[in-house]
Order: sequence, then C-alpha cells, then structure tokens
Amino acid sequence: MDKNRFDIRLNQLFEEYNLLINRQNITQPGGNGIFDRYEYPVLTRNHAPVFWLYDLNYDTNPHLMIRLGINTTFNAGAIKLNGKYFMIARVEGFDVKSFFAVAESPDGINSWKFWDRPIVMPVTEDPEKNVYDIRLTLHEDGWIYGLFCAERKDQSSPEDSSAALASCGIARTKDLKTWDRLQDLKSSAMQQRNCVLHPEFVNGKYMIYTRPQKSFIETGDSGICAGFTYSMEEASVEHEIMVDPRIYHTVKEVKNGQGPAPLKTPVGWLHLAHGVRRTAAGLRYTLYLFLTDLHEPWRVTKRPGGHLIEPLGDERVGDVSNVTFSNGWILDDNGTVFIYYASSDTRMHVASTTIEKLVDYVLNTPEDPGRTQLCAAQRDDLILQNLEILKKQYPKICY
Repeated sequence: MDKNRFDIRLNQLFEEYNLLINRQNITQPGGNGIFDRYEYPVLTRNHAPVFWLYDLNYDTNPHLMIRLGINTTFNAGAIKLNGKYFMIARVEGFDVKSFFAVAESPDGINSWKFWDRPIVMPVTEDPEKNVYDIRLTLHEDGWIYGLFCAERKDQSSPEDSSAALASCGIARTKDLKTWDRLQDLKSSAMQQRNCVLHPEFVNGKYMIYTRPQKSFIETGDSGICAGFTYSMEEASVEHEIMVDPRIYHTVKEVKNGQGPAPLKTPVGWLHLAHGVRRTAAGLRYTLYLFLTDLHEPWRVTKRPGGHLIEPLGDERVGDVSNVTFSNGWILDDNGTVFIYYASSDTRMHVASTTIEKLVDYVLNTPEDPGRTQLCAAQRDDLILQNLEILKKQYPKICY
C-alpha cells in the first residue's frame, strides 16, 4: 500500500470510529413496564480507539494491519463522578488477556468513549495472569474501591494448562486514573469470585459480598455470602454468612453471584445479581433482584421470583452465548437507574428505569412458590383476577 492509500484508509478508520461514537441510541419499542432496553450496545470492540489497534507508522506497518486486536468489551463496573458517567470495562485482546479501560459518557446512554489509555493496574508480589469483572464502590470512607477477579495458574496441577485459581483483587482510587493496589482478600475459601464491597460500614467494619468456591469453575454448596473486615489494606474475612443461596430448579440453581454494589432505598438495600441454570443448550445466565434489610444488609427481606433481564435477540450470540451479566449500575440524582449489562461475554448494553419502579418490582412481584403446581395456581389466581377486571372495567376490549 502506498503512502497515499495508507492515509486515505487511516482517515476512513477514524471516520467510521467517530460515526459510531456519536451515534444516538434509541429505546426499543414495547417493553415490560420495568425498564427500557436500547437499540444499540453502548460498548463494543469497535469502540476501541484506532490507535489501540494499529501501528500508525507507515514505515513499520505499510499495509495498515491490526497489530493488537480487541476481541470483546464487557462486564463493566460503573460509577458517576462530577456529573459524568463512567464504566470500567473488561477489555479482552486477541491474546485472551483482559485489562481494564475507562469509558465515559455525558448522559449515561450516548457517546460512550474510551479514555486514550487503559488502566495499567499495579500488581501484588504474586502478579496475576489475568484480571477481570471489576465492581466499583464509592465507600463512605471516601475511597473508590475496585474489587475484581485476579486469576493465576494453579501450580498444584502443572500438567493442566487450564487449571486456574481465582482470588479477589482489591485496588482503590480517587479519580479512576491513579490506583493503589492492596493485598488480595484473604478468606478460608479455596477461591473467591464476584466479590463486592458494601458502600457503608456495618457495625464499624467493611462488609464484602463474596462467593467462596472449591474450584475455579464449581461453586460447591456456595451462594452469595457476606463477610466482614476491619481493614481494606489487609482485608481478611474469617467467617462468611450466607445471604442468597443457590436453589434447585430456579434461575440460580447452578450458581449465582452479586452484581454491583447494592443501592440504598428507604425500604432496604436493592441488589442486582446473576443466576445460572443448566439447559439442554448449556448454561444460561440471567439477572435478578432481591432486597435486604437496611441495618442488616446480609438478611434478605424480599425475593421476587424469576429473572429480571435475560439475553434476547442478538444478545444471545457471542463468545459465551446465552449470557447476561452485570457488575455495574448507577442511581442518578433524579431517581433514574442505568443498568449496564453485558451480553454473551462480548459487548455492553444499558437498560434504563427508575428506583421507584425497581422498588415496586421487588416489593410486589410474588416470590417463586417453589414447585410447578403452586406456580400454576399462582398464575391462575392472577388470570381470574384480571378476567374479572376486564369484564367489569373494560368490556369493549376483545380478548
């Protein structure tokens, strides 16, 4: 490729990128009354800046080839600071290593743009092979904490090149730019994933939502748990309380995990979590809500049945298909809630709602009665009630 064609192609790459960044999102028609979905993902691999991918030096890359490819952008933590909306996404390269990168939006929905440079996260004395799925918490101690999965090779199985160990990595910042790396969380569990810091002190201690595991994949008899530590510099959890267990033949029968830090409401702490069940096509990840007590955040007070968000349409296809996963949401000053969720371990989406709607949902959606006969009777009661309403109040509606 001569220099003239090189320059033309380079300009085209930037034009395509800017068209994507400036595209306005629109809500999808219909809906379920709980939240709105949007037509376009908010972060994809095409949102990666051109200068992340290509060597722009004509002398060393005359064919303008991608040198460092981006495979996926997903599982982002989220926070609002100084009137702007931020996600810290898990960005995976063609080398299957993930790194964290900050993306910014003026309104939480449109014009998401990565900062020029990724986060080069400091490491501990035992550097991890991979990091991912950061949860952000602005704690009342004044720090923004990022809790994430730090993955290392399981040296007890040297012959198995896929054997891994997962621990909870911890870092903190004031501005999302400069990060202090703290020691990994210590606990009695062999492995930890999906750890999230509660936003407030509980009885003078930091509270961390955990999911202790017996192996990298299998969760054993675990579920969403909670533990307490006096320090985040050397966080150590000796005892973990079960908050939300796995339950047979539900959306969380195989495993579940806390999503982002919970939102404080007048009626309790609102939690978003992912649940996994087994299907003939493999594992299916959906998102669900539950509520815990304001003063005892480990005690569940409301548990709506079923899932809140499931993968639909194109969301079902990706690196790991049939998955929705969230570790970031933002409660705005006007009561709007932005739920940032990934689909199929590939891209990021947003769903918008209000705290009023979510509280209504969690308080008034009936709990799963536990077996099929009772579920059918529960639905039959709703149908009979609605048929009576239609008969008396809406006689002209054809049904």
